[in-house]
Amino acid sequence: MTDNTVNAGTPSALTGIKVLDLSRILAGPWASQMLADLGAEVIKVERPEVGDDTRFWGPPFVKNGTDIQTPQAAYFHCANRNKKSIAIDIKCFEGQEIIKDLVAKSDVFIENYKVGDLAKYGLDYSQLKKLNPNLVYCSITGYGQTGPYAHKPGYDAMIQGEGGLMSITGEQQGSPMKVGVAVVDVMTGLYSCNAILAALMARVHTKSGQYIDMALLDVQTAMLANQSMNYLTTNTNPQRLGNAHPNIVPYQTFSTKDGDLILAVGNDSQFSRFCKLCQLNEFALDKRYSTNAQRVVNRDNVISTIAKKIETKTTQWWLDQLELISVPCGPVNTLEQVFEHPQIKHRNMVRQLPNADGDLIDVVASPINLSDTPIQYQSASPALGQHTYQILKDVLKYDNERISSAYDQGVVF
Repeated sequence: MTDNTVNAGTPSALTGIKVLDLSRILAGPWASQMLADLGAEVIKVERPEVGDDTRFWGPPFVKNGTDIQTPQAAYFHCANRNKKSIAIDIKCFEGQEIIKDLVAKSDVFIENYKVGDLAKYGLDYSQLKKLNPNLVYCSITGYGQTGPYAHKPGYDAMIQGEGGLMSITGEQQGSPMKVGVAVVDVMTGLYSCNAILAALMARVHTKSGQYIDMALLDVQTAMLANQSMNYLTTNTNPQRLGNAHPNIVPYQTFSTKDGDLILAVGNDSQFSRFCKLCQLNEFALDKRYSTNAQRVVNRDNVISTIAKKIETKTTQWWLDQLELISVPCGPVNTLEQVFEHPQIKHRNMVRQLPNADGDLIDVVASPINLSDTPIQYQSASPALGQHTYQILKDVLKYDNERISSAYDQGVVF
């Protein structure tokens, strides 16, 4: 594990950018964590005493560095590092005024409330852009701001089903399956971060902010990639193929003598070398199998023949021999094996960051590596309301009387 907090003065890609984050769960927090990693100052606005729902999505839980609050779920810690937490009741007028004061000092506003919910608090884009015309306002919902489904809430598992991903995931004769990670939320966070960065760049020539409408269902449809184009080209629904690839053969998992192996033959020359290793030279020369297009058509014969060969040797034997002839392959690792992987260790993909008490906790690093403006690793996910006083005092310059009143009335936590 590596303690890679960033020293003061280290340059950052988004130095000076301020983000006000009213999102919770995963898609919005994933986007704002990326912005925080890139050096933006991210203020996470949470509900007093409750906070982000994922604080309680456990076990497992991680000690959060304060005796006042219960430990927070590991889930929460996957998407909220490098942020400051302020707990505000936005249902009351005083809370709304605090948000508006923060908006006046912000570059980006992220929210994932149901369509129209923030308008009743005066916190929708039409109201906030009057306070700050340069504001980039990103709304994340299940179905978007328009259309017959706009009013419906959306959750990752629902969208994986409704957006078609589950129909192409799982064993051929099995039931539809969701991906083992909330991949639609994560991808929506990635798309949202890209959109926000584009909007910030656009301000250079438009001289104003803009509104971003992100929808989980849109993202799910977009991320179907080759499978969606397969359908649009043929008007035929792609079928579940387990761990196989719809357009490349052989490109899937195989059982070895002692485990499992992923074989990823990406072109015909690789297939020819693989067949030579397996003593299947005549197979490689057969017109039914010599090109990928023919191998896809004759998938069953190819896979059954290869499977019989692969199951005769150990996983490590295949890894060693296939690497010698430059045929892509890999083991099927557990997470324990992933984090013991020499390449993962070399790339410092686990970092240690201080929590509210200064204790170091393990987190997964960002995969982004910038040469001149490196990713910032400053703090683990904050305790609920950990920075409320600091933000009111130092950012908004409220006097002690106003701050005390806000605490006394339960406006902040």
